[in-house]
Amino acid sequence: MTTAPRRRTVLATALAVTAAAAGCSVPEPRRTAPTADPAPGKPIAEARERRALLMQFSAHPDDDLYFMNPDTQRLLDSGVPLVSVYVTAGEHTGRNRIAGMPSAPPDRAAYSAARHQGLRQAYAAALGLPVFTPWRREALALPGGRLAEVDTLAHGPRRVELVFLNLPMHTTRRFMAMPALWHDRALELRTHLPAGSPVTRADTYDYDRMTGVLVDLLRRHRPTVVHTLDPDPDIQRSDEATRQRDSEQPGYADHGDHTAVASFTWAALSRWVTDAVRDGGPIPAFTATAFRGYYNRHWPKNLPPQVLKEKAARLVPYGGDPSWPCGNPSGCGDYGVGGDRPLTNRKGWVRSTHHRWPGARPVLAEEPGGRLAAYGVLGLRAVRWRESGPAGGTTGTRAPGGTRGASAPGGGGWGEPEDLGGGPLAPALGSAVLGDGRVLLFGVRFAALDGHGGSNRREVVLLEQRSPGGPFLAWRGLGNPERGDDRGRRIGAPVAVAAPDGRVHLFVRNAAQGVSTRVRAAWDGSWGPWRVLPGDAEVQDGLAVSLDAAGRVHLYAAGRESVRHWVDGAERPERLPLSGSTVASAGGELFHRPPAAGELRGPAGDAGLDGYGDVVAARSAALGTVLLGTDAAGRVQVRAGGRLRTRTEGAAAVSAALHLGARGATVVGLGANGHPWSWRP
Repeated sequence: MTTAPRRRTVLATALAVTAAAAGCSVPEPRRTAPTADPAPGKPIAEARERRALLMQFSAHPDDDLYFMNPDTQRLLDSGVPLVSVYVTAGEHTGRNRIAGMPSAPPDRAAYSAARHQGLRQAYAAALGLPVFTPWRREALALPGGRLAEVDTLAHGPRRVELVFLNLPMHTTRRFMAMPALWHDRALELRTHLPAGSPVTRADTYDYDRMTGVLVDLLRRHRPTVVHTLDPDPDIQRSDEATRQRDSEQPGYADHGDHTAVASFTWAALSRWVTDAVRDGGPIPAFTATAFRGYYNRHWPKNLPPQVLKEKAARLVPYGGDPSWPCGNPSGCGDYGVGGDRPLTNRKGWVRSTHHRWPGARPVLAEEPGGRLAAYGVLGLRAVRWRESGPAGGTTGTRAPGGTRGASAPGGGGWGEPEDLGGGPLAPALGSAVLGDGRVLLFGVRFAALDGHGGSNRREVVLLEQRSPGGPFLAWRGLGNPERGDDRGRRIGAPVAVAAPDGRVHLFVRNAAQGVSTRVRAAWDGSWGPWRVLPGDAEVQDGLAVSLDAAGRVHLYAAGRESVRHWVDGAERPERLPLSGSTVASAGGELFHRPPAAGELRGPAGDAGLDGYGDVVAARSAALGTVLLGTDAAGRVQVRAGGRLRTRTEGAAAVSAALHLGARGATVVGLGANGHPWSWRP
């Protein structure tokens, strides 16, 4: 026989890996993974052709509730429909019990069905319906004759679809099914059938079939917002007993299924875009957000009490209770999660919501003539929107105590996006504006995302404007501060600033959870080498950089014990407060929220911008310091001159940015349909 690898199958009813067929079989030729496509100028699906839709991809039932909320709930509340895909059956050990319940033999089919029932209960409540509201349940045909269960519930114009692919979760402690499928080209996995499912036949998946099914689901639904788990979790060392107790994969701060499913999802997103371009169609116009998973337990908590209460409440109907009359013979939820257990669990997953690439908001720049340009990542590619005046789109909206936004420059509509290429890119762009008005954009490119033994590489990239308000030069690679692909995957979102002396300072969080920097020379635009800033304390991503009145560069980062502060590359010795979330800076000053608190603190104490999530700070001579954030309900709010404005009308914001110019403060938000809006409070 030849030495080709033998194809294996994980059986749904066994914990062992067995041969799928006698003898040796040769895998089908490997499909080439999507490659980086930095060339600009591709057509993009227009806003008028798009309806807002959120699509999220989870490894297990409850990943979305633990790690993607409150973002998911905010979009649901604004009327955006949801399609939620669960890759594994969540069958685990097959034991669905809480302390005090009598022991029973494990039943994986029943436990999987009970968790699915819990999701139906949770999302019925999220839609404002009784938890036991019946859903329409049916089988969905997938490529290759495979089937998935899809459960649908609507409440007026609001709608949720739950898609269950039912691949295996754990098999044994030594064999993790989904991570093995991502790495092993010769592996096949057989699906688990939950009890009572409309799908009555098991299917098999290998790497290409898994990716192909995810691409097919993306093509069918054409989401405008995508939520995924973290494809590149932090390096996190722990002893074996602690790791197994907390279900973390060796060496990394997350479950192995989370990482594998996130990797499959980002590979599918990249292939969806690549296939669309290859077939002559427009680039799918979507924004993507990845959420940290078990990372949440290792860092200070960042949700204030009001938001935490709401998030935890979504897990109560998911957990259910054995006494509930839900009508499902297999169980009424995941009992170990119900009641007060989301809040009493020592791991504290529910108490934080962290984005893998924080700061994924529009980058704003004023062009010659006074109109704004906004830059962002759409369809995994960099794009530019330009203000188009009153005929081009949404005007500003009135907020309490404010005025309606102008339709002149700084308050008008927006044209369609212009493709700048660079893909596939992570969601967050860094930026700097040179002294002559030219814009520099920085991103992290998925230079390779191959799976089945191929490369998995990230690269920091630069796009430099040729002239103010004009076209751009070709994309340029700036390398990676880490050696080797595995460490290189762990870098964070880039931030940058142009100093008065003409130099540009670029910063990224590195794999050791410190900060690395490169500096662009003023006289010829050349870049110096990567170097690590001094200090050995670990920091979270979400770095904040600004200039003080003397032109010095201030960098802040939220650490485990306190905020860390560097000035012109030297760490400051003073002890700063502990922050629970990402930080902001303007004029060299720090703004942060204490752990588990909604109050924003600045140099003078309470900054008057209570809420949660990222904060943007900016300063101008005319307006002083202006702060942008979201309140506890997720509404955009601005603090300036001692007055607070809250945006109460118009489309919800997936993200928002702030520009201070001659006409005052302008907020530019990116709606769930992938199109910007302006608000001048």
